[in-house]
Parts: sequence; C-alpha cells; structure tokens
Amino acid sequence: MMRVITFKNRSVPVYYPNEQSASVDMLHHKLYEMELDFDFRKKWKRIRSVEMVRDVAIFQYSDGTKLYLEVS
Repeated sequence: MMRVITFKNRSVPVYYPNEQSASVDMLHHKLYEMELDFDFRKKWKRIRSVEMVRDVAIFQYSDGTKLYLEVS
C-alpha cells in the first residue's frame, strides 16, 4: 500500500505492506521527534520516497542512495 506523508511542507510517498500500517504511524512520530535536527531536514529535501520494512524506514534519495532509520 501507499500513503503520502508531509514533513516541512514537502510530501513524500511511503510504501508499506498491508499489515504494517502501525509502522507508518511510528514513522510520523519519529519525524516529529527529528523536527529540530537540521542535518535531517537538509536530507529530507532530497528524499524521493520511503519504504517501510518492519521497524525500519528506508529513505530513497533522488541519486539512488538510501538512508536507513529505525522508527521503533
């Protein structure tokens, strides 16, 4: 499934399996915690999409690199 999340006026699609909708809610909470992290906010501008795998969010950049973030 897919859900679109918005963080700092930028919307990004989040892809996740049907049974892991709670992980997307944890991701939204983790983004709220990282709101004051300047380095993450700079990285967020280049993120193309997010894929959820259990408790890990995989941020995919436009250049093909990935950033892994544990959301639990």
